[in-house]
Amino acid sequence: MHLRKLENAHIALWLLKDTCWVMDLHVPGLVMIAPTLALAIFITARFRRYTAELFHNIAVCLWITANSVWMIGEFFYDDGLRPYATVLFVAGLITVAYYYLFLSRKEIRET
Repeated sequence: MHLRKLENAHIALWLLKDTCWVMDLHVPGLVMIAPTLALAIFITARFRRYTAELFHNIAVCLWITANSVWMIGEFFYDDGLRPYATVLFVAGLITVAYYYLFLSRKEIRET
């Protein structure tokens, strides 16, 4: 399957997971973590040769993981997992910031 189609399927999975979350559907929400994160990791691996895509997709994987931790926290721990989700969100931001502050400039100079 073409990567663009996989990216679109990934968005649909992510929306389905978050819809389960907002509707307080615990089991379907938990089940949707696996395919959503697995597809994100697969897409990241496929783009590993392209620095910009790699770093953005790593950030997406961290975002989905953070989002999932936050969801689990709301479902089962009175949102007690939010600090862990925050660390993952910040890691995603750092990943993208690193790309833009250091790697993208290098790519521009080399072209």
